[in-house]
Amino acid sequence: MKLKGDQQTARAINRRLILNLLRRQGAISRAEIASVTGLSPAAVTFVVSELLEENILVEGEASLGAPGRRPIPININYAGRLVAGLKLKVGGIDCVLTDLATTPLVTKQVVVPDLSPQSTVEACASAVEELVSDRRAPTGAQLSGIGIAVPGVIDNGVCRLSHRFNWADVPIAAMLAERVRVPVWADDDTNAFALAQQLFGLGRHHRTVGALAIGAGISCAVVIDGSVHHGANGAAGKMGHSTYDPNGPPCECGRRGCLQTFFSEPALVRRWKEARRLAGEVTRHDMLNAAKTGDRAAIDLLQEAGEGIGRYLGGFCNIIDPEVIVGGGEAVTFGDYLFGPMRDALKRYAMWNPPPITPDWADDSWARGAAALATQRLFDFESSPGEIAGTGLQQSMVK
Repeated sequence: MKLKGDQQTARAINRRLILNLLRRQGAISRAEIASVTGLSPAAVTFVVSELLEENILVEGEASLGAPGRRPIPININYAGRLVAGLKLKVGGIDCVLTDLATTPLVTKQVVVPDLSPQSTVEACASAVEELVSDRRAPTGAQLSGIGIAVPGVIDNGVCRLSHRFNWADVPIAAMLAERVRVPVWADDDTNAFALAQQLFGLGRHHRTVGALAIGAGISCAVVIDGSVHHGANGAAGKMGHSTYDPNGPPCECGRRGCLQTFFSEPALVRRWKEARRLAGEVTRHDMLNAAKTGDRAAIDLLQEAGEGIGRYLGGFCNIIDPEVIVGGGEAVTFGDYLFGPMRDALKRYAMWNPPPITPDWADDSWARGAAALATQRLFDFESSPGEIAGTGLQQSMVK
């Protein structure tokens, strides 16, 4: 079957096809690439040569012992370029500089004095400059892009709505791109987490993945056939704003009784603190330690949370039918005290055999998710960065 479209479209499709094959399978020869993809040897040679010149691919050592001309393996040059990931939180930013596989090279946390877009952009720009100038950053590697993960509704790099930051229609990607002169991508933080899982994480070998985040809020992003589903307005996956009890406490969205007002990580810790009538600062680690010693208030709250979230996950699975659900966020700390009841509830409410729920324990998953927003440009040429006014997208910050 011949692909319709001009040469540029065919070139982009072939590049994406080859790069994603190498991402999944690792180093293979040109002949193997042609065999698996169905592309002609000439087409493979053209694309591979182009990507070698751009330092996106590298050649390995020829296979030993092979008769005749030894095949040379081709692989992605993950270390050849750098990306920065910025996970926005109230009062601060988690920052990471990674290679193209989102392997962290430099990490840092910065404080933001207020929630205004201008202060946030300035803090992000300063953080990027510090990341690339850090002594641990590789010399000579090009900073290809920046990803920003924002809790909210994000559409084409514009934060349409973030209750947590009180933002509306903030072009955050373009604002930072104008400041640092590097292409910038922005998305909801759970979507970014889902993307990282699909590219290089626990969802790497699955076509349909649910990414459940239980932190300051609750959301469940979905990856379908390798792409994060955003919905018509960029608001897909906001499970935490499903009504759990219409007479419940007020939510940041302005309604009452949303799921996350009961079972987000801060809500669980607050409810346990109130139940135990504790004074002073209390953390999720305190609550976990209490559960380990048999504290019924902590155990019962986590049981209730697991069952409540699991019921909504059952509906999610009945609609999406994911192969796996990857769990992330601060509440992962609670382990099976939370995920055990959640799995049991999922069995009861899912129509088919429920998918496994696999927690991601890595502390840097969220910042790496932000970095994946920039990394995806190599694997998905349809993604659009924030525009840099008057310059196009060719300029980049080089250490």
